[in-house]
Order: sequence, then C-alpha cells, then structure tokens
Amino acid sequence: MDAEQDQDAKYGLDPEEIKAIAEHEHVSEDTAETLAKYLLHKPHGAERIRDMIVDDIRTARLSGDYRHAKELFDALEDFLADHPEVPPTKP
Repeated sequence: MDAEQDQDAKYGLDPEEIKAIAEHEHVSEDTAETLAKYLLHKPHGAERIRDMIVDDIRTARLSGDYRHAKELFDALEDFLADHPEVPPTKP
C-alpha cells in the first residue's frame, strides 16, 4: 500500500467513493477527495457524503444506467461499512 492509499484508508475513503463525490459535485477526483476529507471532520459531514452517493444512484437509475447505479450502490455499502455512525438511507 502506498502512502496515498494509506492516507485514504485512514479517512475511510476508497476510489469509488471519491469518484461518486466527483460525479455529484462535477469536480475532479483530487478536489472531491479534498472535499470528502474536509466533510469527514465536520458534524454530519459523513451524512452529506452518503447523501451525495444516494443522489448519484438515483440519477443513474433515472437515466437507465443500472450498471453504474450498482457500482454506486456498492460504493455506498462500503462507505456505510466504514462509517457505522452514519445511518443508512434508501437510495
């Protein structure tokens, strides 16, 4: 594991979660990673990240992109597993 992956693991982030945030916010993955790390230090920040991923799932489903919706759902499950303090919500 390289230093960057080790740092990401510290914050409970994985590449698919970063991609989902980048997609939701229409920013680069580097910017999304910075935003995620910031939010994880704020009250209810992890819930905001959860909501971003859920919004992306809804958008993918509405557009008929069920494969992408499944990828995002998997990212959501991973995120919730890494952040048990965040209550789940229905996508």
